[in-house]
Parts: sequence; structure tokens; C-alpha cells
Amino acid sequence: MIISEDLLLAYGAFYETYKVNETIFYEGNMPKYYFQIASGIVELNNYHDDGKEFTQNILTQGQSLGESFLFDDKHYPSNATAKTECKILKLPKNDFIDLLKQNPEVSSKMFQCLADILYNKYIMLFNISSSDPISKIKTVMDCLKGNSNKHPYSYQVPLTRQQLANLTGLRVETVIRTIKKMQHNHLLKIENRKIYY
Repeated sequence: MIISEDLLLAYGAFYETYKVNETIFYEGNMPKYYFQIASGIVELNNYHDDGKEFTQNILTQGQSLGESFLFDDKHYPSNATAKTECKILKLPKNDFIDLLKQNPEVSSKMFQCLADILYNKYIMLFNISSSDPISKIKTVMDCLKGNSNKHPYSYQVPLTRQQLANLTGLRVETVIRTIKKMQHNHLLKIENRKIYY
């Protein structure tokens, strides 16, 4: 959790629920709220002219979305869509800025979070330029797993094969073949269709 729910509520945040596939914000909207996920899964995505989806990120409980856009007057560059039923804390932009000004420890934590996001974006941007599907999928799994647990097969990847395809720019058939190859090479384990990395 980036900011405690109690602190957000004290500054005027409120809960809003979203149904599966309901849009939280659209590409092109102006940022008006700080969003923090209390429960559920949110996908940040864009659509190409041909209708093909590109997934920017998948976020879960305790994570925030779109916070970097509150520091500038630019439109959202992506959509945010509830992939499961979601309960999200929303804090108006001006109240969010006040919270950060009046709570330097929270502000410092927010900057660390933004630095982590930028770091992962650089890794993913370089990763997309790779022609090796194993490298692409491995990079996504490394970013998701993080540094907290290095034991093999200890992390259950919370993404579907389609979501992995959308995150890497690969076709879903390529992702399926590559995951089987990675299992054969002992880079991951599959149990009951779940991927453990």
C-alpha cells in the first residue's frame, strides 16, 4: 500500500466500485483523482487503429494508478479498465497534492514508487525491442516477481497467456509455445494451468 487508507479518507478520499470491464478512466481524459486499488485487478491499456490491444501494465490491491499524471496538466495516455470487480479509493487531485505537501514521509514514498515505475518502464521498453520471445516473457515475470523472492517457482504469475501477449507484443500462440519451452528448460513450472516462476 502506497498511502494508508485511513490517511486518504482523512483527506477526503471515497470508495468507488467498478464492475468487470468497466472503465475507470479513458485515454485522453484529464487526470482529476488519485486512484488506489483497495481490491481487484486493473489493466492500463491502449488500442491500435486495427483494434489490437496493447497492455501497458496490470495493477492489483495496494497499488495506485495514474498518479504521475497528477503532477502535470497532460491527458491520460492510456485507459484504465477493471479486469475484476474493483473497489478503488479516489482522492481529488488538489486534496492529493495537499496530502503530499503536509506529509513529507508519504511524499518521499510516492517518489520512490514513481522511480520504481520509471525503472520498470525502461526495462520493458528495451525488452519490447528484443526479438527473443523467451527474453520478453522472462523480463515481464522478473518485473512482476521483483527482488523479494529469488526462489525458483515460488511466484505464481497472475497473468493469463493473453495478458502476457498484450504486455510483450507477442501473439498468444507464441506465448503458449514459449511458455512450454521455458518449462522444458526449467525456467518456470506449470501446475493446473498456473505459471510459477
